[in-house]
Amino acid sequence: MADPETSVTNQGPVTISTSSAERAPVIYFDGASCFGHHNGAIQIELAANLLMPIGAAVRVDVVQTAHLRCSPGAALALREALDKALAMHQQGQQHPPETIPTVKN
Repeated sequence: MADPETSVTNQGPVTISTSSAERAPVIYFDGASCFGHHNGAIQIELAANLLMPIGAAVRVDVVQTAHLRCSPGAALALREALDKALAMHQQGQQHPPETIPTVKN
C-alpha cells in the first residue's frame, strides 16, 4: 500500500489517462455555499444560481452542483491551480484588446 504521507510531487511526473477525459463531468458553480472538514477530508459544497420565471418576475433558486471532498494536499494543489489561473486572467486583462483593421491590404 502506498504511503499516504508521500506527496505526488515526490513520485515523479504523473500521466493522466486520456481515455477518462470524455467521461469527466464539467462542473459549473457560482460560489461555494459552505465548507468544512471531517476525518481529515476537506469538504466544499459548490452551488449555482437558477433563474426561475414567475409571471413577469424572476426568482433566483440556489442549487448544489457538486460536493468536493479531498485531502488537505489536494486542496492545496487546487488552491495553487486556482491562484495561477486567476493570475493568468489578470495578466490577460492588463493588455488592451487588439484592434482588427477594417480595411485589409
